[in-house]
Amino acid sequence: MKKCPYSAQREQILAEAISPVASELRLLDAADLISLLRFERYGNLADLVASAAELYFLPGTVNFGLGGDYKLDWGGPAEVTIDLEIKPRGVTIYAKLALTEHLAGIEINHIAFDKASADPDENTALLAHSLKEARYVVRDETARVA
Repeated sequence: MKKCPYSAQREQILAEAISPVASELRLLDAADLISLLRFERYGNLADLVASAAELYFLPGTVNFGLGGDYKLDWGGPAEVTIDLEIKPRGVTIYAKLALTEHLAGIEINHIAFDKASADPDENTALLAHSLKEARYVVRDETARVA
């Protein structure tokens, strides 16, 4: 995706929203992820992504995007990149999630708004709102007033 002045802000919003899913995926062995990519076991990868996402997002919000890559050198750290399709209400995001031993990162390849505004700030606010709406909310029952 050609970067625009709003790309970094949108990637930051997406990174904060998707970080628990990335943490779940990082619990998997890198060798397993690499073998699934190498042998094109995309159905298995889709199941793993769906399982990690279902803990935090409504069904169908975060999906495996049918692709990925890996970097593995002799004696070096592994890096696995997984294509994701993230679809909160009103927005479709195609992104690459990079997983390493200690870190994860996300890069937006394409973002489409169902009803895009002429104001990019409104689109960015819609992205943040849509991702927040698609998350499961854990309520603190002790904070309820009787």
